[in-house]
Order: sequence, then structure tokens, then C-alpha cells
Amino acid sequence: MFTIEYFVGLILIGIFAGFASGLLGVGGGFLITPLQFFLLKYIGVAPDLAILISFGTSLAIIIPTSLSGAYRHTKSMDNILKPGIRLGIFGVIGGFVGGFVASALPSRTLEIIFGLLLLFIAFNNIVNINKEREKARIPFNWTSIGLIGLLVGFSSGLLGVGGGIFLIAILTALLGFSMIEAIGTSSIFISLTAIGGFLSYMITGWGVSTFPYSIGYVNIINLVLIACFSVPMASFGAKMAYRVPQKKLKIIFSIVILYMALKMLGVLP
Repeated sequence: MFTIEYFVGLILIGIFAGFASGLLGVGGGFLITPLQFFLLKYIGVAPDLAILISFGTSLAIIIPTSLSGAYRHTKSMDNILKPGIRLGIFGVIGGFVGGFVASALPSRTLEIIFGLLLLFIAFNNIVNINKEREKARIPFNWTSIGLIGLLVGFSSGLLGVGGGIFLIAILTALLGFSMIEAIGTSSIFISLTAIGGFLSYMITGWGVSTFPYSIGYVNIINLVLIACFSVPMASFGAKMAYRVPQKKLKIIFSIVILYMALKMLGVLP
């Protein structure tokens, strides 16, 4: 069942997703999930099973990958740990619920909603590309922390991504974080949030998934091979984030958001 091309594909996913995770403060799920899905279909796995394995395994990979990037960011910024952990506490709960919903309901409607939201955020980022920092529109308190953590965590579990794309956009557009602060905070948040979604996919797939070397909907081979490359690349990506001007980081992030928006809306295959 497993071919040489499949293993090479897993290694490439680890390299690219790990670097993106560290550089942009995202979990890398926007690469890990769809590419795993294509690889699983390539070796003959049914699409319905392939998508759930991709979601569950992606969230498992995001945990060590994000931790690697988060460690590098906390060495450079000492003000991101507390907000990252506070948001992450609620994110774990949201991710756990989102994972259960994904296994029971079609996610197309929510994908469209998130796609439209990302489209708005991408254009807002482009309009304000020269601003170092947006003015805070809402206070950063336990109410906003709880709502943002739960909603972003839910999207993480539902769509098999770390949620960093959503969180960074919210932190920079609504809470007045600089891009580099948002990236560092997000890396801490998603390393916690992914735990909730990962656990839910293990539980819902227990006794259901028939794919070899899997615990529920989490495949051990994919997890180990991708993580072996994504973890060191995330650390390298985080290091590079401090060498890239914030304007360029905003441009890169806006392109990624725009791509994700068009992908969710079905404009791109």
C-alpha cells in the first residue's frame, strides 16, 4: 500500500509545512491536511476516510511542530507566553468540540463562512500593509480571550488546522498586536489548541478507522515521518521570522490568507 512516492511526499510535506509554521506562526495544517489527503487518495484510500485521517493526523503533527517554533519565539519575546497560554486554554476546549462536530456533520457551510472572513481579512491586511501596528478595536480581557479562543479552537478542530491563520488576523486587526507579536503568540496557542482536536479524532475514529498503523483517525507513519522534518524546520522558520521586515511578513501572510480563502470558497481546486 505504501509506495516510495508516498514516503517522499510525506518528507516534503514536513519540510514545507514546518518552515511555514515557524515563519508565519501557523500550525502548517493548511499544507499538511490537503497534501496528506491527496497522498492518501493516491494510494487508494476512500475519500471519506482519507479526509478524517488527514484532519486527525495533521492536528497531531501540529503539536510538536508548533512547540518547536513557540520555543524559538519565547526566547526572543517575553511578553507572548501569558496571552498565548490564556487563549490556548479556551482553544483546547474549542478544538475538542470541533473535532467531534467534523466527524458528524458536513463542514461546507462553515468553510464558506470562514472563507469569506479570510477574504475580508486579506484585503484589510493589504489596505493597511504599511502600518506597523493596528489600533486595538476591542480590549484584551477574559471575555475576548474566551470568545476568540473557543471560536478559533473550534475552527482548528473542525478543519484540521492549527487555527493560526485565524488567530493572527484577529490579533493584528482587532487587538492591536504587531505582526511578530501575533506570530509568536499564535505559535503558543496552536500548540495547545491542536491537543483538543487531536484527542477528539482519536476517540471518534476508535474502532471505525480501518487504515493500517492508525490510532483512531491518527496515522502513526504519517505522524512520525512528517514530524521528523517539520519540527526542526519550524525552529529554523521562527529564526528567519526575525530577519524578515514586518511589511514583507504581512505580504506573505496576506498571500497565504488569500489562498486559503479561495481554497475554502472552492474557487481554487
